[in-house]
Amino acid sequence: MTGNVSVNVANMQSGSTVSLTSHKGHTVDIRIGITQAPREIALEVDDDAKAREALKAAVDAALKGETDTLWITDKKGRDIAIPSAKIAYVEIGSSDADRRIGFGG
Repeated sequence: MTGNVSVNVANMQSGSTVSLTSHKGHTVDIRIGITQAPREIALEVDDDAKAREALKAAVDAALKGETDTLWITDKKGRDIAIPSAKIAYVEIGSSDADRRIGFGG
């Protein structure tokens, strides 16, 4: 199933659903800051250009107040709901391939 990508964005009055699944093996870190909460939400999603754009569009809609809830499905299949009014920031990190560990350069 290499190369299969599923992106599901459903804009409804109650919220947006972004399902990010790919079988390429690369992941990207997402960090979401929540107002009046001491910790951020950190999750990993599969890295794919279409899925990344769908995520950006869903976050943009949530920040504009077009939806009440941002729903994200992570790479393990868990659904995460974030109230749009509580989102302080969203950071979409780089893929695993861009990470460097150790002295290898």
